Amino acid sequence: MAYKLSKWDLSPLYPGYDSPELQSAFDMIEEQVTSFEGVRDKLKPDMPAEQFLDVVKASEATARIGNKLYSFAGLSFTADTQDQKAQALQARVMQFLAEIENRTLFFSLWWKGLDDENAKRLMEASGDYRYYLEAMRLYKPHTLSEPEEKIINLKNVTGVSALGNLYDSITNRYTFKMKVKGGEQELTISELQSYRYSTNPDLRAESYRAQFKVYAEDGPILGQIYQTILRDWHNENVTLRKFKNSIAPRNLNNDVPEEAVEALLNVARKNVGIFQRYFKMKARYMGVKKLRRYDIYAPVAASKKTYEWNEAANMVLDAFNAFEPKIAELAKRVFDHKRIDSEIRKGKRGGAFCWSYLPEETPYVLVNYQGTGREVATLAHELGHAIHAMLASHHSAFTFHSSLPLAETASTFAEMVLIDKLLAEETDESVRRDILFKQMDDSYATIMRQSYFAMFEKTAHEMVQKNASVDDLSAAYLDNLKEQFGDSLDLSDEFKWEWVGIPHIYQVPFYVYAYAFGQLLVLALYQQFKAEGESFKPKYLKILSAGGSEAPERILSEAGINIRDPKFWQGGFDVLEKLVSELEQLPVPKAKSVKGKKAAKKVSKAKPAKSRTVKKK
Repeated sequence: MAYKLSKWDLSPLYPGYDSPELQSAFDMIEEQVTSFEGVRDKLKPDMPAEQFLDVVKASEATARIGNKLYSFAGLSFTADTQDQKAQALQARVMQFLAEIENRTLFFSLWWKGLDDENAKRLMEASGDYRYYLEAMRLYKPHTLSEPEEKIINLKNVTGVSALGNLYDSITNRYTFKMKVKGGEQELTISELQSYRYSTNPDLRAESYRAQFKVYAEDGPILGQIYQTILRDWHNENVTLRKFKNSIAPRNLNNDVPEEAVEALLNVARKNVGIFQRYFKMKARYMGVKKLRRYDIYAPVAASKKTYEWNEAANMVLDAFNAFEPKIAELAKRVFDHKRIDSEIRKGKRGGAFCWSYLPEETPYVLVNYQGTGREVATLAHELGHAIHAMLASHHSAFTFHSSLPLAETASTFAEMVLIDKLLAEETDESVRRDILFKQMDDSYATIMRQSYFAMFEKTAHEMVQKNASVDDLSAAYLDNLKEQFGDSLDLSDEFKWEWVGIPHIYQVPFYVYAYAFGQLLVLALYQQFKAEGESFKPKYLKILSAGGSEAPERILSEAGINIRDPKFWQGGFDVLEKLVSELEQLPVPKAKSVKGKKAAKKVSKAKPAKSRTVKKK
């Protein structure tokens, strides 16, 4: 099958901003909610299960339309963050849905306040809705009165949610000037970041410097946005809702015990030496005394192999088919239904994501494809997310979407399936070596980097409550990096601005540990796959098909995994330690470019880009 770089097709959602179908969606929700408000006086502790289920189904019917509206607005905005119609629609939808949530709030408040005996009776008769209802009751200790909850919902639209959109609009309009091939070019963030994997050390360094120069200029503003988001988070969750600390709301939202999250982060901290060893060993392969922070994703071989989009798409689909044909069929739907936005253009959000909105619908996938092997792996990753959602299509709109800790399972596993295929088929030793090193690079980026992001977030939330300045947060972030890297590489001062360019810590506080959770989980699952072969696949597909219909801990316990046990998390690091030891035993290639060595030495002495900072009061 031939595939071309393209935009996605949002018409299955709505034909356009001014379409009658879009306006009709607002009207339908209004009509349904007016009807739903009539059940308020019928909610009784001893109400029949059938009547209760009718209420839940009516709530889901409204949520389904709301999901479509929100998705159309959000996907339109990410496709072009500078499109004023998309901005206006997103603001309208968020305001509208907040008001709708307020009008239907009475049901969730009644449900959380219901006595345990009747709640158990109704949950047992609720089929696929059971876990959705169970998870809602977990919030009982942190739920406020109906007037207070309504105020928070309205406040968020013009408060923290608006700040998140403002951050996106500011950062996605950035362009970066960088000297490439003798001339200065203006690049998007995706184009700029691709140079971090260049074989040229000058280009790698300049890629970071060009980004930090722009972010540093707006650093005080972006930093203030972050401070305000954190104050809002603390005011609502710690002060009003009485969570014991800043990470607790995310843990509850993920339905993961704090004990498990702390075990993960503590084990990550104890194993930081594995990656420090890796960076020292990588320096030897690259023929330099010590890596710079600019060099951690550098290829160890001079391979410049790239892949056309059509080749990449078919490679991924072939790898999926070799593992399990059903997986490949689901991934192919994303292409066939034109649900993928793969081209690079100004205004389009950088990075990559998968957006699933209804269980029976094919999810949308965004990538910014430029042809590198790393981006082929990103394509596999995002299609893995889509496969996860489609395997759970038999669940309700409330239960098909997996919780964050399990959300990275299918995506990371998909990458490993692709890498196995590449290693099996690649005959060029330099390319094979690059693939092996890329596995460790990606493990660093997914496990240790994300774990230390979460540790920084914990520190930042505490510091903001003590009136820390933006400069103070930058200094704390640099200290975080120094602990993470130790003496394994040279760290330049401009990396203190890296944190203001991490969208996740702005948009979804403490999201990041889900990446480490998912990667370490997949390392364990992949070991099982290698040991068990075909008999493993039904167990794996069962985990994915559960979607969000059960607590993560329960889903994984069925696979024999105890997420509270530090030994489980250590097992993932043991796999990585073994890989580093194997790489250390490989002979270091003798042929090295003298020009490359001199360039690396020359760049390491260069001064970091100047940046504006806020003076401490």
